[in-house]
Amino acid sequence: MTEARASGTPVGDRRDHGDGKAARIAGVIVVGMCAAVWWPAFTLGAWGDFFFDQLLTIWAAATGAFFVVVLFGRSRRRWWRAAALLAPSLYLAANFVVQPDAEDAATLAVAVLGALVAVLAVPTTVWVLARIIWPEFGEEVSRRRRFVVIGVVAFVAVTSFLLGANQARFMTCGEFTLSGNSEPPGCTPDSVYEE
Repeated sequence: MTEARASGTPVGDRRDHGDGKAARIAGVIVVGMCAAVWWPAFTLGAWGDFFFDQLLTIWAAATGAFFVVVLFGRSRRRWWRAAALLAPSLYLAANFVVQPDAEDAATLAVAVLGALVAVLAVPTTVWVLARIIWPEFGEEVSRRRRFVVIGVVAFVAVTSFLLGANQARFMTCGEFTLSGNSEPPGCTPDSVYEE
């Protein structure tokens, strides 16, 4: 007698329950990744850079995940994941080595790496941690759902960047100041909305 029949659950319902579990896992991953990626993408759009606290938070999380993958990972692909998680550390190291010069190719390379770290390292870190914490994510979640997760996170990241780049259309300088942030270039003065 199968486990499904012994429990009184029809076989079809058991499959649907597994699909529901996969949907819940994918949903948690989407929400976590979107919550983590929106602010770095927004600041990249609004200020043209991301803040040091974001960089160091990304670095700390990615470094922690790196050690988890290296020390506890059992997958054959763990070295690829570990290499992806080293991107924030490489960016920090490159900043110590390369002296900023506006016309230097090395400075441009470091800036591009910084933008990639800001936008890609956050979801990569969350993804790797999710695969470690929930191995079912890789086993039970279909390839189509994984592409949906990536697509939604990419949509939120791009939209957040565009919102940051166009912040003057719907936010004021005072809102940034009130929240404890500096005013981004081109922000709308409060007096425009007070008249």
